[in-house]
Amino acid sequence: MKFGIDRLFENPKLRKPLAGKRVALLAHPASVTRDLTHALDALATLKDIKLTAAFGPQHGLRGDKQDNMMESPDFHDSPHGIPVFSLYGEVRRPTPQMMDTFDVLLVDLQDLGCRIYTFITTLRYMLEAAAQHCKAVWVLDRPNPVGRPVEGLRLRPGWESFVGAGPLPMRHGLTLGELANWFVKTLHLDVEFNVVTMEGWEPARAPGYGWPLDERTWVNPSPNAPNLWMARCYAGTVMLEGTTLSEGRGTTRPLELFGAPDLEPRALLAKMASLAPEWLRGCRLRECWFEPTFQKHAGKLCAGVQMHVDAANYNHESFKPWRLMALAFKSLRALRPDYDLWRALPYEYENDRLTIDLINGSELLRQWVDDSEAAPADLDAMAMTEEAAWLDERNSCLLYR
Repeated sequence: MKFGIDRLFENPKLRKPLAGKRVALLAHPASVTRDLTHALDALATLKDIKLTAAFGPQHGLRGDKQDNMMESPDFHDSPHGIPVFSLYGEVRRPTPQMMDTFDVLLVDLQDLGCRIYTFITTLRYMLEAAAQHCKAVWVLDRPNPVGRPVEGLRLRPGWESFVGAGPLPMRHGLTLGELANWFVKTLHLDVEFNVVTMEGWEPARAPGYGWPLDERTWVNPSPNAPNLWMARCYAGTVMLEGTTLSEGRGTTRPLELFGAPDLEPRALLAKMASLAPEWLRGCRLRECWFEPTFQKHAGKLCAGVQMHVDAANYNHESFKPWRLMALAFKSLRALRPDYDLWRALPYEYENDRLTIDLINGSELLRQWVDDSEAAPADLDAMAMTEEAAWLDERNSCLLYR
């Protein structure tokens, strides 16, 4: 199959509208061609492309910033003689001066298929700025590595943030190009916009189910996204960032496991199985122990649970990571009602709302966890209604059937 960057690089006819235009690139470390050449380097070899600037999202163009809320500076790219602007430094939205450096912005970002992944928000901000400044945006499309499944509650009005670009469910099932379609449509943006689509993407095909596992090399789009298995778990395990439980940052399997020094994983798994066994399907759960080298519980032995979603341990249709992690929180609350679960620290520069609520786009999931009378069926009924509505809404934005 071919990604958008490959088609643009190989096909002069696709590039023809760019002739004579000043071109900028929004990219990160995973913005590579089939042969693993970075998109910036690949585009710089084309004589019909005039590169004048580049932009980096959270973690930077080079992916050099390990953790959240670690800002990247602007810098000058000496090999290509262009400025590189950070959209996760002094600003989150591009300034007029930044917008003045180009006519057409190429967006080549590998997403993870989850609402909270901030590249989605950066895409929205760039589309809005392009509409304001009469610039064109081309999205060089890439796979949604977790395919088409949809899961989770939708973000509520008033809960927009840098980790919540709009009323999406946690797992949206769209590619970045399709998300751009949705933003342009729902925000009523008057912007010159184009998607360079992929060729041969088959999101239902095993073993990748969204990611062409047997054709393309995985490159970390952010430092703690080391593989496809993390991407599959992420729509659930990202909620751990709003808790006192470690999500495995500072280990070799970040966001595939969770734990804490005082956790009792065997009891927790038993409680989860008793409350909603159907929410445990599609993966294999295993007791584990780990010692983070940084962030939460650094240097302490944690007992926890690892989700295995590789090969024989994975069923694409039945795996529900958002429900699974919600069930883990609910079970821990049932076993230990006074457990200090919710983390109260600034998150993506938000100080007045709990992190778990920002991540979920409302207070609803936390309230369900903390309500001893609320059952899994209650959350399931609410989520299923919203998932069905989203499936209908997103249909008009699909580029691949």
